[in-house]
Amino acid sequence: MTGTAVEPEAAPTSAPGPSGWLATASGRWRTVGAALVVGVVTTLVTIALTGAATPTLLGDPGAAVRWGLPVVELLVQLACATTVGALAMCAVVLPPPTNKPTRPGRPPRRTPRVRPVGAAWTLSRRIAAVAAVTWTLALAVQLVLTYAQVSGLPIGGPTFGEELALFLGEIELGRYLVAALVLTALVALVATAVGGTASATVGVLLAFVALGAVASTGHAAGAANHDVAVSSLWLHLVAVTVWVGGLAVLVAVAGALGRDLRPVAERYSSIAIWAYALLAVSGVANAAIRLGSLEGLGTPYGRVLLAKVSATIVLGVAGWWHRRRTIPQLTRGRSAAFWRLVVGELVLLGAVMGLAVALSSTAPPVPDTPLTDVPPAELITGYPVPGPPTALGWFTTWRPDLLVLVGVVSAVVVVGRWFWRLRRRGDHWPVGRVVSLYAGLALIAWVSSGGPALYGHLLFSGHMVQHMVLVMLAPIFLVLGAPVTLAARALPARDDGSRGPRELLLGLVHSRWAGVWANPVVAAVNVIGSMIVFYFTPLLLLSLTNHWVHEWMIVHFTLAGYLFINVLVGIDPGPKRPGYPLRLLLLFATMAFHAFFGLALMEGTQLLAAPWYGALGLPWGVDALADQQLGGGFTWGFGEIPSLLLAVILGVSWIRDDARTARPARPQGRPGR
Repeated sequence: MTGTAVEPEAAPTSAPGPSGWLATASGRWRTVGAALVVGVVTTLVTIALTGAATPTLLGDPGAAVRWGLPVVELLVQLACATTVGALAMCAVVLPPPTNKPTRPGRPPRRTPRVRPVGAAWTLSRRIAAVAAVTWTLALAVQLVLTYAQVSGLPIGGPTFGEELALFLGEIELGRYLVAALVLTALVALVATAVGGTASATVGVLLAFVALGAVASTGHAAGAANHDVAVSSLWLHLVAVTVWVGGLAVLVAVAGALGRDLRPVAERYSSIAIWAYALLAVSGVANAAIRLGSLEGLGTPYGRVLLAKVSATIVLGVAGWWHRRRTIPQLTRGRSAAFWRLVVGELVLLGAVMGLAVALSSTAPPVPDTPLTDVPPAELITGYPVPGPPTALGWFTTWRPDLLVLVGVVSAVVVVGRWFWRLRRRGDHWPVGRVVSLYAGLALIAWVSSGGPALYGHLLFSGHMVQHMVLVMLAPIFLVLGAPVTLAARALPARDDGSRGPRELLLGLVHSRWAGVWANPVVAAVNVIGSMIVFYFTPLLLLSLTNHWVHEWMIVHFTLAGYLFINVLVGIDPGPKRPGYPLRLLLLFATMAFHAFFGLALMEGTQLLAAPWYGALGLPWGVDALADQQLGGGFTWGFGEIPSLLLAVILGVSWIRDDARTARPARPQGRPGR
């Protein structure tokens, strides 16, 4: 790992660098070009074998559209992957340039020295800008070709423009394509203006948001298992772009790495492991939905899927070999094996991307057609209606939320690794805090994928169970587990100017925005105001009808509860906490609001989210308004339980704090000695 800046000519001769044709810039770009050619050839050959380019029943848009659309889709995916990979490398892998200009007329104290890896960061930033602009332009072309394909109309007809405008404004697929194009254009704007790791991080997050719109336009847009399908495709896209794009950028900036090749390769390898695991989980979930059964493997879609899975397994073996053998050899100056394997990986990744594009152009065994001839509740929610809720059913029925489950499982693994890392080096960390964290994560998994998630889409009372646990109960266990303190102690610090997980976390915790939202008064107002805005505006209905708004609801209310409870009883660092009397006052004010909110729901005569809850027609004979009033009673009654628990914790902390304050200081020694 780089610790001090060195001049390029001062780099040791044993510093590992690219070998063979990768030793020159033209050789590196030829490698990237070879991967692109392999991807295009794989796409066209696979589509020809599966017959995916044949005219549809709606009409023939022309050979240019049928064969050109897959090629443009491949270009979109490669440009997207390069954009995300380059921005991610700038954000968390490559140290940025550290030289600062001196004041005019004032000679520098010493001759400035340049980090070789600083040049790699600058090159990665330029790659991100070019790739993001290419992504935007290619996506615009894909938008036009997609309409021509789904409508069966050739481009340039007399009414093509008017019908395209109608498609983009009125049809769901068209609206998602427009949203993806707008978000991608914003990514391009940010990428061209990146000036540091913070702006690069913003670019990565914005690109992930754009991928959310993209995920809603593929096979995952079908009605059956819509939420799981969209989530799995989004996770798949995130994993692929980070993995493929990061590797391509690593090859492109190899000449500017010098002696920093090994730390950069190790950091990328760690990210690639998580990306590969995410790729496997999301791929299995998406394939299970699209195949329907094992018989689906015998269809053209299934055969392409098997080819993609086989190539992905080979890539996983190559990544494992990197970590075990080739990366440790870099410090000994033997980089030939590393770069040979990298070239093979990149070319194979091009083939995998081609297979992915061909797969998206091939009809799956389970068609993406809207549900018909089903009860109203199943037609609205997209899944079969279970039996009426029972005490046991709240804990035995499941409706998996793949995004939340992946996040929870990842957090469980990470927290366990942090705990054992501290134990191995002799640092003490209470087991009770780890148990508390796991309890909070288990509650989040239950309310997002268990009975509350299943019945929350059918009953307002079930939705309030989900809400109250997310806001008032799960955050208590998370706060008492002190995750930020655990991470700050367990995560390694970097000394080369780059931002790793520890730097990103502490930067967020101590940022101006975090200081504002974690302010005691703001945190309390956020909890109260969020409930008013959410339940008395169209946001409640949007969270039921739109998957991404539903995910935002889970994240927002969990964070809002965490910030508020952290002000009251938190251990993690944050803004200066008020005195205990003011903390109790904030807690009692929140308790009073929950009581009034619950009472308003109990006495209300207007049904919230009526187009949803009022149209379900549940077979159990449920009165939607009476169920809403039941949810208000639950809000009133259940809200007192975590509030009383917080009051007890506050009281105990107050007594202990007073005891520490009153305890006399221990004498340091006898006077006069």
